[in-house]
Amino acid sequence: MVQKQFKTLDEQLDIFRYKGLVINDEKYTKQVLLRENYFFLNGYRHLFLKSETDRVFKTGTTFEELYSLFLFDRSFRNILFKYLLVIENNLKSIVSYQLSKKYGYRESDYLRPKNFTQQPEKQRQINDLLRKMKRQIRLNGSQHSATQHYASNYGYIPLWILVKVLSFGIVSEMFSVLKTEDKKDIADAYNIEVESLETYLPMLANYRNLCAHEDILYDNRTQKQVEDTVYHQLLKIPKVDDEYTKGKNDLFGLIIIMKQMLSEEDFKNMTMELDNVIQTLNYNLNVIKIDTVFDKMGFPLNWKELAKIERSVDETYEQGENRN
Repeated sequence: MVQKQFKTLDEQLDIFRYKGLVINDEKYTKQVLLRENYFFLNGYRHLFLKSETDRVFKTGTTFEELYSLFLFDRSFRNILFKYLLVIENNLKSIVSYQLSKKYGYRESDYLRPKNFTQQPEKQRQINDLLRKMKRQIRLNGSQHSATQHYASNYGYIPLWILVKVLSFGIVSEMFSVLKTEDKKDIADAYNIEVESLETYLPMLANYRNLCAHEDILYDNRTQKQVEDTVYHQLLKIPKVDDEYTKGKNDLFGLIIIMKQMLSEEDFKNMTMELDNVIQTLNYNLNVIKIDTVFDKMGFPLNWKELAKIERSVDETYEQGENRN
């Protein structure tokens, strides 16, 4: 097995030059490489390569242009992360409200296996989930002021407090094993079908973790796919073999999910913030065009129109679909 050897900043520059990248300012480039890491920056090279077989940069590609895509992805990721946290908080609030109202506010009440689906094939998953939640109470109960307050003063931690220390993944898993009527109560708060929300939550959890760990975002693809929506139709996203080509398991698919789970005001604000970083990238690109980046993201060119579509249009569409 060939081992990767440590490379000095000068050697890293030599590799970039050997692959055809233009280095205009050595001092600046070294400073960036020291701060940002050659490996992570190099992960953004693919759009700038002549081909995946040649693996050399297109003529005229500069380090600044490569770095601009890196910075764009970071800014885009940070904006999405901010609004994913809004969705996470909203979801935890809705879940804890609905379950506390029905099953009680003590752990001994809401952490009973009988509160979840009774499907035999789900029982092992439910038991594992309850162990995880109880473990979170043990580990984090004394580390957060709210959980510590309730545990010390009342001897229990209500679900609406516990959710603060539960991961998005655990809350998503909890939803997947709830009783059908409880899933519906939660999904109705978003005016989303239960089946759709069951698809959306693990996708949201995946992107939330990707953003938190600063992985490459713009070309990410998920295993699950967003179902066809009125938004695909109204934006006139093209189809191939009767399948929409964008907004399914790509980054625009995430945006479509967030459209349905954020308030209209939050979604419009997010759209404006995302557009600002897109415009900055567009200004800094030279060898490639913004359309190339959009294609990797799964974004249609008219993506901003999504913010102008009101949820009432979606509801009308769903009612028409149900009549058909």
